[in-house]
Amino acid sequence: MRHFPGAFIFILLISFPAAAQSPGGLEVKALSAMENYRRGRELEDQNRMNEAAAHYNEAVRQCLEEVSGNTATRVTYAVLTWTLQRQRKYQEVISWGERGLRLFPDEYRIVETMGEAFFYLDDYTRSLDYMQRYTNAWPNGDRVSVAYFFAGEIYRLTQKYRHADIAYTTALRLEPNLALWWYRLGSVREEIGDKNHAIDAYQQALRINPNHTEARNRLARLQENQE
Repeated sequence: MRHFPGAFIFILLISFPAAAQSPGGLEVKALSAMENYRRGRELEDQNRMNEAAAHYNEAVRQCLEEVSGNTATRVTYAVLTWTLQRQRKYQEVISWGERGLRLFPDEYRIVETMGEAFFYLDDYTRSLDYMQRYTNAWPNGDRVSVAYFFAGEIYRLTQKYRHADIAYTTALRLEPNLALWWYRLGSVREEIGDKNHAIDAYQQALRINPNHTEARNRLARLQENQE
């Protein structure tokens, strides 16, 4: 019986996909762009930043390859903008987001991501426009609570504290287990003189995170002033 080494090598190649070399210098297993993005998020949450960057770089490379090959879908543009956002490339998020929305005007995941990018670029007017567009069009979307939180941040930073109270409260109805959000709500309630409800918000923040220093300090000050 004759042996066919070439055929054997071919079988090995299709059985064990080669790893991709990311622009970050680390090898990344053969994953889809979405999978690379999600893996990057997992690694970032573990503070494994170099590995996360490798997966993000590979996700961007794959998305751009789809765009150049005319095979890009709405998912391509969503993943591309999400990944660029994690890389803090906010102008690129906006550029690719606008391009994606020209092709897929109802891709509201891109809309929300662009709202965040404009926020980090200190363009609060456009950020708020995109967040409101997202919440109006997709009230049950995965990022609705986040969109309301960013709206709260914008109103807080522009000293529209009552609007901020409403936005933060709405965000917390949807996602009640985030200490930072309760702390922010307490801070704007302080600004409008609603001290009792500010105390409630700080107490909620501390129930979730007893080590939240700012909430603890503000709560102590308010309670001391009540005595």
